[in-house]
Amino acid sequence: MGTRARSGASAGVILAVVLLAVSAIAVPAVGQADDRGRPSAQATEKVLVVADADTGEPILVAPVENGTRVTLAYTHSVEKTPVRDVYAVDGSRLEMVEMRFQSYGAGLPARADVTRENGWFVFDPAGSYATVPAAPGEVAGHELRVGDRRYDLVALSGGESVELFVVRRCPS
Repeated sequence: MGTRARSGASAGVILAVVLLAVSAIAVPAVGQADDRGRPSAQATEKVLVVADADTGEPILVAPVENGTRVTLAYTHSVEKTPVRDVYAVDGSRLEMVEMRFQSYGAGLPARADVTRENGWFVFDPAGSYATVPAAPGEVAGHELRVGDRRYDLVALSGGESVELFVVRRCPS
């Protein structure tokens, strides 16, 4: 899976709109709370944003911290077997830490150094991304997992392309 960057003045405008929208969305903090139920200083300061790839409009905002696992789970379109692309939040980037798949097919690493675990091929690819694009589809049944939370990415996106990225949450 590669990355795609926006360029030109429109990228700055879209990013500004996304950041304003994210700062306006009430996002529960993850971490400890004080005796009044307010988030402590240890609460998360970052969110994972899933935004429409064309408009930049956020469709999902989820609190994350460094190390939070973000998984794109889907069914390979040709092989009809499950694939898991696993990333870990690392600052404002998504570091790809693992790819799991059950059979080889188009777009899967055929010459990679893989191991076998419980019926899965496991690959540890290099890569750290500011933005991860995804094209959710009904056949593939894309699901997004953020830590222990699961989201139907096809339903959330209406089947439209999205971009995943991490931003620092604006104080409210």
